[in-house]
Amino acid sequence: MSYDAVVFDNDGVLVGRTSYNVLREAAETTFKQFGVTDPDPEHIETMAAGVDPSDIDDICNAYDLNPHQLWEIRDRAGTLAQRTEVHEGRKTLYDDLHVLDDLDLDYGVVSSNQQATVEFVLDHYGVSDRFGAVYGREPTLESLRRRKPNPYYLHRALEDLGTTNALFVGDNESDIHAANNAGIDSAFIRRPHREDWYLNVEPTHDIDGLDDLHDICAP
Repeated sequence: MSYDAVVFDNDGVLVGRTSYNVLREAAETTFKQFGVTDPDPEHIETMAAGVDPSDIDDICNAYDLNPHQLWEIRDRAGTLAQRTEVHEGRKTLYDDLHVLDDLDLDYGVVSSNQQATVEFVLDHYGVSDRFGAVYGREPTLESLRRRKPNPYYLHRALEDLGTTNALFVGDNESDIHAANNAGIDSAFIRRPHREDWYLNVEPTHDIDGLDDLHDICAP
C-alpha cells in the first residue's frame, strides 16, 4: 500500500525505552522538591508512569500541593532524567533508522513523552531534520488528557505534513487506537520488548522492524 507519510511513536520505536526505575526516581525527586520526604510508595508508582489527571488531584489533596505545579515539576524531572540516560548511552536509537533514508516519504513523530524530551533525543542523535512534524506533550495536566489514544497530537502532525494518507507506527495498543481514532492505518512494531506481546486490537500491519516498511510503503 502506498502512503504519503509515516508517523512514528518515539520510545520503543525510534529510540529505546526509558527504564522504569529512572522514571520512578524522577517521581521521588519531584516529591523531594516539594518537601515531601516520605511519600506513600503507591503515590511514587503512580507518578512514575501512566498517570491520570485524577491521580494528580488525589496526590495533591494528600500533601496539600498545587496540581499544576506538581505536574510541571514532575515533567521537568522526567526530561532531565531521560537526558542523562541519553548522555550515558543507555537510551539510544535503534539501528534500523536507515530505512527513513530509503523511502521517499514525509515523516513525523507523535509521542506521549514530553515534547522537550523528544526534541532533545532527536537533536542529540542528529536526526531531527528527518521529521517534518514532531509532537510530544507540553508540561501541563491538559496534555495528559490529549495523549494517545486521543488522536489530538496525531491530528496536528498530519495537518503539518499535509496528508491523511499516512501510517502510524507504534509499540503500544494506545498507538493502534490513536491511529484508528485519527482514521489512518497502523503498524505494530515488535521490538524485543514486544516480541510475544498479545494485542487486544488489530493493527493494519504487524512488523518485526522498520525494514518491513520497504514492502508496506512501496508505491
